[in-house]
Amino acid sequence: MSDATEDFDSTAALATLSTERADPRYSGIDHLPTLDLARTMNEADATVPRAVAAVLPELAAAIDAIVERLAAGGRLRYVGAGTAGRVAVQDAAECPPTFSTDPELIKAILAGGTAAERGAVEGSEDDTAAGIAAIAAEDIGPNDAVVGLAASGRTPFVIAAVREARARGALTVGLSCNTATALSAAAEHAVEVPVGPEVVAGSTRLKSGTAQKFVLNMISTISMVKLGKVYRNLMVDMRVLNSKLADRAVRMICEITGSEREAARRALNDSGDRIKTAVVMIEHGVDASTADARLESANGRLAAALARGVR
Repeated sequence: MSDATEDFDSTAALATLSTERADPRYSGIDHLPTLDLARTMNEADATVPRAVAAVLPELAAAIDAIVERLAAGGRLRYVGAGTAGRVAVQDAAECPPTFSTDPELIKAILAGGTAAERGAVEGSEDDTAAGIAAIAAEDIGPNDAVVGLAASGRTPFVIAAVREARARGALTVGLSCNTATALSAAAEHAVEVPVGPEVVAGSTRLKSGTAQKFVLNMISTISMVKLGKVYRNLMVDMRVLNSKLADRAVRMICEITGSEREAARRALNDSGDRIKTAVVMIEHGVDASTADARLESANGRLAAALARGVR
């Protein structure tokens, strides 16, 4: 594997990136009243959904490829540095409670390690060897998918990781907020969301960070929908971890089955707080073990388990 620093030996190239430029429209923000400044930022943020909408075909193709790997038993890894990495950490961390996924299914690899989740770890984003080592440490292989995130599209740690993952046969996706980036060239699927200059020049935790959050929301959520973790528009694989979620679970069971709250609550309790199991119990009039068997034969997909022909 070649040293990824070969793509980044000229910092002068940074000035050409739209995410680094100073937009003259925002040159007087330090003199604006608070309300006007808030309006300015809000107007800038409103452009992000349109930028994401422009790349939905490329994003959909990448998601379909990711789902194919996950359905075959593979894993999904996000790789990022700074804001991009922390956005990835958040998205990955929210999948287990929302969809009852194994914590190993979707994880984030952050330049600088866990210490970088709470603050900057200087120099970590330039460490190509660490990017390669991180992929090796995860034992990434042909069944897996790796999404590299970098607003600039030129972060050495991320590009080195994506190159290493691709060399190992993994599916690779590059998510950046500029065009014609080195990250796009390194990945099999390129998703470029050019959001333009930031309100505070170069502060990519703003529009760029928002765009990355939008895209990761789609990647994880759509993947889980495609894998049967959602029924209708309900998160039926949600973990019931507190009273609020227990109430939400009961409401979902009532909505799906038409049962009264007390019956739904009893089924949820008898199922061991598993929403899909409780729904099948009510709909088919069976006990928890029989409901679980129906779900297993339906590959965990509630719609299929509710079909009358399933045993």
